[in-house]
Amino acid sequence: MEITTVKILPPPDCNIILGQAHFIKTTEDIYEALVNSVPNIKFGLGFCESSGPCLVRYEGNDEVLRRLASEKAFEIACGHSFIIYLKDAYPINVLEKVKKVPEVCGIYAATANPLEILIAESEQGRGIIGVIDGLKTKGIETQQDIVERRGFLRKIGYKLG
Repeated sequence: MEITTVKILPPPDCNIILGQAHFIKTTEDIYEALVNSVPNIKFGLGFCESSGPCLVRYEGNDEVLRRLASEKAFEIACGHSFIIYLKDAYPINVLEKVKKVPEVCGIYAATANPLEILIAESEQGRGIIGVIDGLKTKGIETQQDIVERRGFLRKIGYKLG
């Protein structure tokens, strides 16, 4: 068995959701979950089919993000995995609806950080064994860090002023 990594550097103002599903209609169902979650969301979705023709199936409403998602899904090439590139929305806005898509088995990561996907490859195929999301923790927040965190959440509208 060989272990490799696939690196993802999300484009500016873009988030990534990486997950596992199990059926060809995943692309259409996740598409519907996303467009019904956030008005004006921009996204691309790539889904690795792991039976039949074993193609990357892709959807989205932004051509650049569709291309990125399909190309990165092909690089990942792990059975029934999917990747979503999001713009004009955060994972917090869509994650519950994505998780409720009947084919979705689980989510590995939802982030704007650099991501490394750890992949195991055997004679049968490839599978995601884990992710490295962002950088190593550097310390514990100070009182000033707490003030800044709380201010940031209010600035972007996630907490009342």
